[in-house]
Amino acid sequence: MITAHGLRMPRLGLGTFRMTGAACQAAVESALELGYRHLDTGQMYGNQDAVGNGWVASGVARGDFHLTSKGHHSIQTPDEFRAACAESLQLLRTDYLDLYMLHWPRPGTNLPAALETLMELKQAGLVRQIGVANCTVAHLRQAIEEVQAPIVCNQIEYHAMIDQSPILNYMHAHGLSVIAHVPLAQGKLAENETLARIGRRYGATAAQIALAWLLDQPNVAVIPKAARPDSQRANLEAAKLRLDDADRAAIAALPKSLRCVNPPFAPAWDSVAG
Repeated sequence: MITAHGLRMPRLGLGTFRMTGAACQAAVESALELGYRHLDTGQMYGNQDAVGNGWVASGVARGDFHLTSKGHHSIQTPDEFRAACAESLQLLRTDYLDLYMLHWPRPGTNLPAALETLMELKQAGLVRQIGVANCTVAHLRQAIEEVQAPIVCNQIEYHAMIDQSPILNYMHAHGLSVIAHVPLAQGKLAENETLARIGRRYGATAAQIALAWLLDQPNVAVIPKAARPDSQRANLEAAKLRLDDADRAAIAALPKSLRCVNPPFAPAWDSVAG
């Protein structure tokens, strides 16, 4: 569990990006049945209804799992943010979110106004904690040092082949948790020979080693997409692996210039990956 700044969140969650409809609902039901207690979705994913139907069908009580959602990246005004949160609550069939985030700080976004709206939603009890996603050090500095928003995390692309040192250092200095999206670099790490070689020592796959490397770090949560029960089960097993110093050194030596998520509305990144 991550427990920083009042956030209480399982470190391994189910990512649902690019899962929709009946397949998404089935994946949520399966994950909760296997023991997952952290679900991640967002307005832009177009699957909040399926996630809501999935957790209700699973029979797991709402208070027994962590649920994250995010406002659409096109949101620019406080009224749009409030409407987006209301829609998320309705589709997800819940009266509160454990964590609600600004998804992307698009150019032109009034970040202070967006953060003030998030704080209003928290004050109203609609969300338990607030955070941001895909924000740079400059964004975080504005959020924390200028607005003094009580954000608890930043969800960023983070995996074994990207250098996120600048933003990680800032986040650790301010006690923020990292939620790593695309932790397998959209499947590329599943074929990595260095990770596969390490995995053979543990009877594990390259993908499991990639997840174990992230979970080995303080205040880092991971949300790999996993539609099939066997993949979900494998990710749970990865959380049990313990890497040694030689493993960490081998992973540290991997190239760190692979950025997988870089849409046209992305900010100027801090990492050397550009």
